[in-house]
Amino acid sequence: MALKVAIVGRPNVGKSTLFNRLVGKRLALVDDRPGVTRDRRYADGNIGDMDLTLIDTAGYEDVTDDSLEARMREQTEAALDDAELVMFMMDAREGVTSLDRIFAERLRRVHKPIILLANKSESRESGGGVGEAHALGFGEPVAISAEHGEGMADLYAAIVAASQDIFVEEIDEPDKPIRIAVIGRPNAGKSTLINRLIGDDRLLTGPEAGITRDSISVDWQFEGKNIRLVDTAGMRRKARVQEKLEKLSVADTIRAITFAEVVILMMDKDDAFDTQDLQLADLVEREGRALVYVASKWDLEDEPQSRMAKLKGMAEDKLPQLKGSPFVALSSHSGRGVERLMPAVLQAYDTWSVKVKTKDLNTWLSMATQRHPPPAVDGKRIKPKYIAQTKARPPTFVLMANRAESMPEHYKRYLVNSIRESFDLPGTPIRLNVKSSGVNPYAEGGAKSGPERYKGDAKTAPRRVKKAEKEEALSKLPGKALEQKKTRKAQPKILGGLKSSASKKAGSSVAVQKGARGGARQVSRSGRIRTGQKGGAKK
Repeated sequence: MALKVAIVGRPNVGKSTLFNRLVGKRLALVDDRPGVTRDRRYADGNIGDMDLTLIDTAGYEDVTDDSLEARMREQTEAALDDAELVMFMMDAREGVTSLDRIFAERLRRVHKPIILLANKSESRESGGGVGEAHALGFGEPVAISAEHGEGMADLYAAIVAASQDIFVEEIDEPDKPIRIAVIGRPNAGKSTLINRLIGDDRLLTGPEAGITRDSISVDWQFEGKNIRLVDTAGMRRKARVQEKLEKLSVADTIRAITFAEVVILMMDKDDAFDTQDLQLADLVEREGRALVYVASKWDLEDEPQSRMAKLKGMAEDKLPQLKGSPFVALSSHSGRGVERLMPAVLQAYDTWSVKVKTKDLNTWLSMATQRHPPPAVDGKRIKPKYIAQTKARPPTFVLMANRAESMPEHYKRYLVNSIRESFDLPGTPIRLNVKSSGVNPYAEGGAKSGPERYKGDAKTAPRRVKKAEKEEALSKLPGKALEQKKTRKAQPKILGGLKSSASKKAGSSVAVQKGARGGARQVSRSGRIRTGQKGGAKK
């Protein structure tokens, strides 16, 4: 198992920048303003030959009330308790501040190895700040530049020296988890739902809208299955997104949808399926992910049955391409209906991963085309011939037909809906690719035609081939020879005598003699001239 390292410090000292450098990806959001990171974020990284589990934390604030900063401080305290090694980062340009001293007092009560980092030490102005860092009482500071990658060798040596007495337990790699992303508009209750599922206040929550900025992943187990829940930032309409930080959060959410396998779309029960919810659902369908609808704050609904029927009707009317997607009504705050969510998610995942036998598909194709034949385009009928599933997640099918490019879109939708109904695939995105089967792969220039066989001047070559080669050779002669060839006329060949041979049988034709009228007459072995066919009338 990798060494678990927490990166802590006051706001805007470069913790997320160092986190991204050690991870090797731009996972954490980075901006010039302080307080960008709010939740603690875990990721696997390395430095040299050492594997690390890094924890990015929010900037430490000396606040103990019920404000958002106080809740961010609680997340940092939880990261300190979970880590095995702590990297305390300060800004070498600004030097040691009062908040650095307060945080240093808090870290002295943590009985764990601590490495002091003086970040932003690439300039001359940072020399005084590095010297002031000795006063914090954590030994020699390591001067680094997280932005430019300077001082990484010194950081590696410091981690090796500090982790000599830490026992790292070897644990087998777990099975690949099912990735579930929770998306929705701001303040829909996404973080509260994940906290309710795992039974812990893992994510930062509150009445304020837009608390979550990064996409935070949480590993969890449900009925023996590994689950990775991804909490995302709330997505508003594109016209309302103006700030750079919110644009980064939206891009992070879209990336989480791309890498997810099942997506939970959380909606407020009072204004579900508005324009933004429909756009999010359409994005999930275009990405080919399984979708589960969730109506939150259901404990405040007075007429749950009629409201549920109305919401399901709206889902089928406005999103027919996702017809049959599971719909769950719950309350994240009170926990009502939460137990129905994970069975619906696993059912959607199984449907998304289904594989259909080719024999059953072609039986279905025969029945579907008999029930509703393909239309004729330009007076010519389209004939589907063969269908097979090429991959799952999402289910993807390839249909072979003649004139495939002319198949109308409405007939493709009919086939997709028929597949969904016949093989019980509700809600999952289905891909149908129609390809033409009229091209002969063995024809000249086809995929399997191969290189052209060299005929050459072999003795067994056809007469027309030899003639063509001879004409090509003559065409390359000088002009005079070519002119003579063109003016040359064929002369008839006349044989003046008879060729006889004792070895030939009597009665067989052996020669041709010039007749009185200039024609050729057939002569027998005995010398008689045959004037007509055998058995014909004599003149």
